Amino acid sequence: MKLKFLIVCLLIATAGIGQKKPLSISIKHLTKNFYVCTSYGYPPGSDEPFPANSLFAVTPKGIVLINTPWGDEQTQQLVDSVQKRFNKKIIFCVATHFHDDCVGGFDMLKKHGAKTYSSKQTYALAKKEHNELPQFTFAKDTTFDIQGVTLKTYYPGEGHTRDNIVVWLPQGQILFGGCLVKSLDTDSKGFTGDANLKQWPASIKNLQRHFNDALYIIPGHQDWQGGKKQLTHTIKVVSR
Repeated sequence: MKLKFLIVCLLIATAGIGQKKPLSISIKHLTKNFYVCTSYGYPPGSDEPFPANSLFAVTPKGIVLINTPWGDEQTQQLVDSVQKRFNKKIIFCVATHFHDDCVGGFDMLKKHGAKTYSSKQTYALAKKEHNELPQFTFAKDTTFDIQGVTLKTYYPGEGHTRDNIVVWLPQGQILFGGCLVKSLDTDSKGFTGDANLKQWPASIKNLQRHFNDALYIIPGHQDWQGGKKQLTHTIKVVSR
């Protein structure tokens, strides 16, 4: 009997090895009607969850979102959270590049009636990688005006990926830099399999010239408290 009990205990312990932690989003107020949603994913070869940032604005008619949370499950968490907290649905989402931490919840958003967008370049790369796809695309820098919220997309050049764009929200003086911008929390280039390291610093300098009056700059991952210092920091990190 003792031997059977020991075997059961060993099987339970073995089953627990390598299991990944359940992932839950967090939401933090940024300024005015703007919020940062942090979701999590597991980079290749890692058992530790890594944070990814999305940004959303609360409007009278619904939620305007930049980048989906990391996958359908956490996107559903955001859908449920904004419904409970603001009594609003997500009505719009634009992705800043083709990786799963930006587009991984598009299918879930479509099921809930949101309109999903990306650049044509992002669409093509996402399709090539068999990632989730938006319903609509744009070919050049585009301005969206949605229920009093203005989003201006801007392509500064290649960097983290060849298609990475940023989004400027003038009402809050917020620049959503996405994965083109590095948090002060890291000295790592991160995943560079789709990067253009040679062009990356010049693309960041384009941001410095175009968005000098930004009060908030949201990187794709980790903390965003560094403001414009994050741009200088990014140049240092990717130039090493």
